[in-house]
Amino acid sequence: YLLVGGATGQIGDPKETSERDLKPLDEIEHNKKALNQQIRRIIKADNLQMLDNYDWFKSINFLHFLREVGKVFSMTQLLDRQFVQARIGAGASGISYAEFSYTLIQGYDFLHLYRTYGIDLQLCGADQFGNCASGIHLIKRLENARADSYSCPLIIDRVTGRKFGKSEGNAVWLDSEKTSVFDFYQFWLNQPDEAVSDYLKYFTLIMPAEHEDLMQRHLADPSQRLAQKYLAKAATEITHGVDQAASVIKITDLLFGKSQLQDLSPDDLLLLEHTIPTIKTDIGLVDALVATNLAPSKSAARKLIESNSISINQTKVSSDTIIARPALIKKGKNKFIYVK
Repeated sequence: YLLVGGATGQIGDPKETSERDLKPLDEIEHNKKALNQQIRRIIKADNLQMLDNYDWFKSINFLHFLREVGKVFSMTQLLDRQFVQARIGAGASGISYAEFSYTLIQGYDFLHLYRTYGIDLQLCGADQFGNCASGIHLIKRLENARADSYSCPLIIDRVTGRKFGKSEGNAVWLDSEKTSVFDFYQFWLNQPDEAVSDYLKYFTLIMPAEHEDLMQRHLADPSQRLAQKYLAKAATEITHGVDQAASVIKITDLLFGKSQLQDLSPDDLLLLEHTIPTIKTDIGLVDALVATNLAPSKSAARKLIESNSISINQTKVSSDTIIARPALIKKGKNKFIYVK
């Protein structure tokens, strides 16, 4: 069972620093649908059920909720929570009643899931353990039964020491419209050596013996980046599928001089169009550089060409020319144009 927060999302999980901005209801609805699609791509199970806590909270009577749930929590217990203490101490920002009540709402989710589906184990990130514990407390008090929570530590960026998260600016989107398949693959390919061993365990399905063998070969010659290549391929396969992973590897080989355009299939070329700036008409090299912002002006484009900074299909050019399609234009080490 996958639980999404159509109800809790309308309040927002409390931060330790300040109140969250309330999300518009249409954005919450969009996020639920997107999450459902993304998870079903990753967890390929016919019996996976997505549950939305809005489905039961939309009809809950407020007085009933206070009588059943509010009565079994003491204020002392709630005020001792770490996030509450961080918000009500000297010089803190304070906390609204809505965010203060969040843990009761999430706790009730566990109670509802236990009563309706017999669920007695909830998986969560370590930052959600307190909210899950509220559900354990409710099930014990109101059902005289035992429930448990299995919490996993938050994944930490080994370089910065911050948690992985989009708000921290060190994570990627699962949606290819927000993070392209190419950028997703490159994100994992560029992970540092000190992090790759752990990330292989977290983000791939590698088995222990294979992991040990891979890391031994990687450490013997880190310049080959064997572990990063395995990580990038496996994580992309899980998130975007085997075919997309194979295409993005071919595109990577093309962009960095290990293959030619003719080595790519029609599907590979379609992904290439979504990866780098693409021009679909006859055009001169100077105009192509300006049109795709690889040069701010025609004079700047000519200077780039004259300084041997531009190549077409891996061949350096020294003057403006009409580009024979298809072609791959490269500026420096990592700026590209596909002329289709």
